Amino acid sequence: MKVIIVGAGIGGTSAGIALQRLGHDVVIYDQMRENKPVGAALSLWSNGVKVLNWLGVGPEVAALGGDMADMVYLDGLTGETLCDFSLAPVTAQSGQKPYPVARADLQALLMERLGNERIHLGRKMVGIAQDEASVTVTFADGTTDSADLLIGADGARSITRAYVQPDGAPEIVREYSGYTNFNGLIPVDSSIGRATAWTTYVAGGQRAAVMPVAGDRFYFWFDVVQEPGLPYDRAEGVAPLREAFAGWAPGVEALIDAIDPAVSLNRVEIWDITPFSTWTKGRVAILGDAAHNTSPDIGQGACSALEDSFALGIAFATNTVSVADTLRRYEAIRAERAGELVLRARRRGFETHAFDPEATAAWYESLRGADGVGIIRGIVGNIEGSPVNLGAGVLLD
Repeated sequence: MKVIIVGAGIGGTSAGIALQRLGHDVVIYDQMRENKPVGAALSLWSNGVKVLNWLGVGPEVAALGGDMADMVYLDGLTGETLCDFSLAPVTAQSGQKPYPVARADLQALLMERLGNERIHLGRKMVGIAQDEASVTVTFADGTTDSADLLIGADGARSITRAYVQPDGAPEIVREYSGYTNFNGLIPVDSSIGRATAWTTYVAGGQRAAVMPVAGDRFYFWFDVVQEPGLPYDRAEGVAPLREAFAGWAPGVEALIDAIDPAVSLNRVEIWDITPFSTWTKGRVAILGDAAHNTSPDIGQGACSALEDSFALGIAFATNTVSVADTLRRYEAIRAERAGELVLRARRRGFETHAFDPEATAAWYESLRGADGVGIIRGIVGNIEGSPVNLGAGVLLD
């Protein structure tokens, strides 16, 4: 069976590998002209890593991942340690160690494993048509391609998402999450945080954090609560961070000082989409951000896309009635869980960004002297319902 996938991101490439391993002929198209992922890095919690293990790239992913052994919260203004605890229980309960990884490194690995010759860049999809026998994609340059199946992994502004919605369905609208994220990569610096810890500074509904990735680097990110659409010129560099985090602890000052905007600094407004139930139409389905655009507040965005790839692969390995039937079964496996993760991230963002000041103050107080049990319970709770766990994702002593 020939499969067209639109989108060469983490979701699209992992889905391609899953279907290729089943013997299908996979081709990927993407409008980007070179591998320049949005965002410097991502959190691969245990559910996401397990999918990558299943895809046959586990050792390579482990080599790309940072040794994130502990989690530390600090008062953003004073630098006082609020809590400091091991993440080993996450590994013990889930059966897999989590890894932060540089997004470009992971995407390059997946593209190479699929086969770069199967990935065609600079091809923007502008139209979809299907009949009983095939689906045809039209590109902006006027060319077309046809296949038995189309997977739209074409991101938050997906064309495929609009195509699969039933006639008369409400318009699906992206919603602003209330903050902008600045992120990038810097060398590990002990004045900011330990090389083996996810360190987060919190105050006033804003956060500054670092996570270790391979190559003795930190992935850093800042959350700045602000209105959408504010102008930003890359020539401003870190000036907005100096303004938003003025008076913060020395570790945050050191983090801002360590950023070289010419090397690695991204600015992304954070939006999500309220969950919806229709992911398929005949021979066409959506996957990843096209299906469940979420904020990064629980670190499950990439993991959820990887879960899509797992579910899609399992559906095609086990169901044979028709392409449309198999895609509906994929939708049934994924839509409810993926939607719940979107809502969990939204609730978490509401709590951490002081949109309810009392709730945020209570969260800060709960961090003071915490042993990590409650936080780990939340992390594992996001993992345990994953389809990759086959109903046995959490083992407690």
